[in-house]
Amino acid sequence: MTADWWGLAGRRVLVAGAGGLGRAVIDALADLGCSCAALDRSPDVLGEVATAHPDIPTRRVDLTDREATRAAVDEMADRMGGLDVAVHAVGVNDRRPILSVTADGWRHLLSVNLDSAFHFAQATGAIMTARGEGRLILFSSVAGTLAHRDHGAYAASKGALNQFARVMAHEWASAGVTVNTIAPGYTPTGLTLRHLAKPGVEDKLTGLVPTGRLGQVEDVQGIVALLASPRSAYITGQVIHVDGGRTLV
Repeated sequence: MTADWWGLAGRRVLVAGAGGLGRAVIDALADLGCSCAALDRSPDVLGEVATAHPDIPTRRVDLTDREATRAAVDEMADRMGGLDVAVHAVGVNDRRPILSVTADGWRHLLSVNLDSAFHFAQATGAIMTARGEGRLILFSSVAGTLAHRDHGAYAASKGALNQFARVMAHEWASAGVTVNTIAPGYTPTGLTLRHLAKPGVEDKLTGLVPTGRLGQVEDVQGIVALLASPRSAYITGQVIHVDGGRTLV
C-alpha cells in the first residue's frame, strides 16, 4: 500500500463554510495533500483560515445569493485549475417551539441552511458533472432524522437536505459524481456552544449518546477524507451519521 493509497494528494477541494466543522475539513484535507480553497461570509473566519494556511485562497461570499455563489465557485475552480471535491458546511439554528417560530425566522433559517446548499450544489455540480468525476459532501445533522423538540425549522432544513442529496446522487451517478451527507450528533462548535453552556444541557445530551460523549470536530475528519477520495466512488446517496450511536436510541 502506497503512502497515498487514498489518492487524496493534489485533489482540488472547495469548502463552503470555513468555521467549525468546515475548518476541521480544511485542516484535515490540507494535511493530507489536498489543494483547498474556502468560502465564507465572515471575514474573521476567512482571516483565521488564511493565518493557519497562507497558501489557501479564500473568498467572502453570501451563499444565499445564487449569482454570487456561482461567481465565487467559478473563480475558485479557476484558481485551483479545476474542482474534484466540494464540501458544504454552512448552517444556523434557532432553538424555539414551533408555535414561536416567526415567518421571517423560518425563511432566514431555510435560506441559510437549504438555499445556500442548493446554490452551491448547482454551481459545483455543473463543473464536476461536465468533468465526469467529483465528490459533493454536505453537512446535515442527526436532527434530519430525529424529532428534537425546539428544532422544527432546523430539522426541516436538514431533512430536506438529506433528500435533496439523494436526488442529486441519482441524477449525477452516471456522470461520475457522488453525493453524500454527513450527519453529526451534537458537537461543540460555534453553532452549539451557547446551547451546551446552559446548565445541565451538556450532561443531558451526553446521556443520550451510547458512547458516552459528545462529538468533536476531529470525529468528522476521517469520513470526509474517505468521501473525498477516489476510493469512495461506489458510495453515493448516503446519510452517514457520525453521532456515537445517538440515532440508535
